Amino acid sequence: MNEAKNETGTEKTDSRKKLLGSLYDLFEIFGFMTAAVMLVFAFFIRLNVVDGSSMNKTLTDGDYLAVADCFYRPEPGDIVIVHKIDADPYDRPIVKRVIAVGGQTVDIDFDTWTLFVDGEVVEESYRWVNPEKKLIRCEYPLPVTLGENEVFVMGDNRNGSADSRQEEIGPVDVRCVAGKALARLSPRLELFENPFE
Repeated sequence: MNEAKNETGTEKTDSRKKLLGSLYDLFEIFGFMTAAVMLVFAFFIRLNVVDGSSMNKTLTDGDYLAVADCFYRPEPGDIVIVHKIDADPYDRPIVKRVIAVGGQTVDIDFDTWTLFVDGEVVEESYRWVNPEKKLIRCEYPLPVTLGENEVFVMGDNRNGSADSRQEEIGPVDVRCVAGKALARLSPRLELFENPFE
């Protein structure tokens, strides 16, 4: 009889050890996963909040973006974060779309809002023009050919955006491009695709 009690007690002890071991394994996995996510967000991806309406209808004020800021070279069509510290009053990070890159020539027909890059019409399914607002024209002569390390950026909300059309911002040095927006995280998850590809 005592042997039966000892076996039952041993089984309970073994069962508890297995349960504690499993819980320990789960906490260990959770800890490693948390550390991995923190490392990714610390060194490779950062969060950015959209401030303003310059990217309407693509992005809205308060959207949270996942931004890749390592080993990135801007491409036409990418949504990027630009931080040009000498562009007063636009010296905070702004979210824009890359229209053209180094060596390309940009021109805009402001009567029809047709965008040309290297003489070719750019189809802009993402562009939005608010008919109730005044159109924002370029503050310097167009066409403009970009330097090797420059990008031309514009907001998708063409008459509600401070962008490369303003002299204070103008063509942007690629060193001022803080990263590429990979996805909208909130209010709804959406991965971004390049409309030019």
